Amino acid sequence: MISVAKSFPPLIILGAGGHAKVLLSLAQAAGHTVRGICDPGLAAKAVVEWRGIPVLGGDDVLDEINPENVSLVNGIGQLVGNDGRRHLFDRLRMKGFSFPQLVHPTAWVASTAQLREGAQIMAGVIIQPDCYIGENSIINTRASIDHDCRIGAHVHVAPGATLCGGVVVENYGFVGSGATVIQGMRIGVRAVVGAGVTLVRDLADGCMVLGAPVRKNNAA
Repeated sequence: MISVAKSFPPLIILGAGGHAKVLLSLAQAAGHTVRGICDPGLAAKAVVEWRGIPVLGGDDVLDEINPENVSLVNGIGQLVGNDGRRHLFDRLRMKGFSFPQLVHPTAWVASTAQLREGAQIMAGVIIQPDCYIGENSIINTRASIDHDCRIGAHVHVAPGATLCGGVVVENYGFVGSGATVIQGMRIGVRAVVGAGVTLVRDLADGCMVLGAPVRKNNAA
């Protein structure tokens, strides 16, 4: 089963940083209606429009909106060690708001893959059969998730990362840009695979593995 929402209320994007820009582009490419954006920083500066859409105010403006009339898009990027994205998602869902799955038109998602609430599938992503993508997780640009992988909640698989078959990424995990995880590996809760790393062993909860540092040669 693929749980991709094809019809949902107009979108409100939360945040106005780089990740929000990408999500706005995704939403527009997929033909979704974007009602506006909520961003405290823009609201404090009295900015009324951002990238052609209305700035509705800060997050407090959502107190005046019926959750049944809109859907929310979590535009806060997922950074290592920063739980702001998760806290925003949990707080607003407790208030009754929904976060639909978003899939870029150029992504390929197998019909037997499962996407949970708020999953974001960016341009060029491949998700193969029988994968599971947890709530509020980001599968970023051109990442590849092979068969039978299980991605937990609040995970970020960064651009260009490759997960071979049967990989498990537990909740809050992070797989850096260009990393490769060979088949059957487990990445623990809050574990981090650095950019460009090839992971050939399980990574325990809370652990981090980074690639060799780049050496800078001085000119002769």
